[in-house]
This record gives sequence, structure tokens and C-alpha cells, in this order.
Amino acid sequence: MKNLLNKKTLNKYSRQIVLKDVGIIGQKKIFNSKILVVGAGGLGSPVIDLLVRAGVGFLGVIEHDKVDYSNLHRQTLYNFNDVGKYKLEVIKKKIKLINNKIKLKTFKEKANDKNLDKILPKFDIIVDGTDNFPTKFLLNKYSLKYKKKLIIGAISKFDGHIFCFDFSKKGIACLNCFYQGMPSDEILNCESEGILGPIANVIGSMQANEALKFILGIKNNSKNKIIIMDLLNLTLRKVNFKKRNNCTCLKR
Repeated sequence: MKNLLNKKTLNKYSRQIVLKDVGIIGQKKIFNSKILVVGAGGLGSPVIDLLVRAGVGFLGVIEHDKVDYSNLHRQTLYNFNDVGKYKLEVIKKKIKLINNKIKLKTFKEKANDKNLDKILPKFDIIVDGTDNFPTKFLLNKYSLKYKKKLIIGAISKFDGHIFCFDFSKKGIACLNCFYQGMPSDEILNCESEGILGPIANVIGSMQANEALKFILGIKNNSKNKIIIMDLLNLTLRKVNFKKRNNCTCLKR
């Protein structure tokens, strides 16, 4: 991003740069950031859209699925004409229209033990946009291994949960510490449980916000906490949890 100070770029990001927590230095940090988004569905759509608009310089996206009609009420990167197409092919075209300076790396595959070992070390912040617990626990495992920052999101019905982990620091609990075992994926099953479209976008937007805070070095008060949002009753609370004595995260 050599042309940070030209008039066009300053105007594009002026509403961010004017913030005392951002400024020119902060915007440069955003330009130089490397973020991996795993899943480009209900959560991943607003995460990708907002990070691209913020000026993130290097974005990776892992997604193997195609656009379905049932996605359209909440997955805002896609429209009727995209149904049947691979999500990554749609994303490649659309985000370049928003930010043609971005470096995009896509992975048309499921996240697993083999590819995360190769992909994840290239990025500084990992944002989870998946809809299943096995993948969330995999991201937790490899983010711990490589001491990355990890933002996990989960949604169902009118509710959303967010975890923020900075595994580059000591004393940070992990996903295993909270759940103490693999939860049932029925909790996150939008097909059977349902999901109101805006819920996905609210939680995804909050994940993007947490990612930008990580980039900018803004103090995060979410250490060893889960953020729980009930958007039916408009309540937000933070629940503290501790590192478990027998958790694998103690062995890193």
C-alpha cells in the first residue's frame, strides 16, 4: 500500500482515519494485516465484506460450498444470480469491486488437520465463520499451536456467542476450557433450529470489529470471557471462565 497518503485513498478511509484510535498509523496497520476467514456463510459474509471495506491488505478465505437459495436471507455477499456458483468464485469478483488493492488468497476446501498446518501460519488473525463445532475446535487447536489471535462466532435462532483469544499471550483460556468436551452440532443447526437473518450479520459485524481492534492494538476486555447476545430481548452479557487444569492449552 504505497499510495496511502494520496488524496483518493485518504478520502476513502477518512471516516476511519479521523478516529483517534486509528489515524494514519492505524490505517497502515490495517493495510498490512493478514486475516484468514474460515467459512463464507452467515457469519463470514459480513466479516469479509467489512474487513475488505476497512482496507485489510491480505485476506484468506477457506470455503468449499456453493450458494444455495436458503443462504440468501442472511448471507449478504450473495444474490439470486449467484445460486449454484461456488461461493469463492462470487467472492473473488465482488470484493475486488470494493477494494481492488486487496491481496486475496482462496482455499476451495474444508478446513482440516492437513491443510490448516500449511495455511494458518501465513496469517496473524483467524476469524471463524463456520457452523460446526469440530471445525471450531480445530481452529482453536491450530491457533494455539501457532500462537495466533482467534475470533470464534456462533449463532442460532435469535442468539449469538463470540469468543476472542489472543494465544500470543500467556494466561489465555481456550475453547476447550469453556466447553470441556465437544458440544452437539444441533446447537448450531440453522436448518432445524432456524436463524433470523440479521442475527448472523450482527454477530459477524462484531467479529469484524474485534479483528480490527486486534489489528489496531486496542485494549480488549474479553480475555477468558464469552460474549452472549440475545437479540430477541436485546441483552448482552459477558461470562467469565477459567483455564482448566487438565486442558491441552496448558501444554503449548
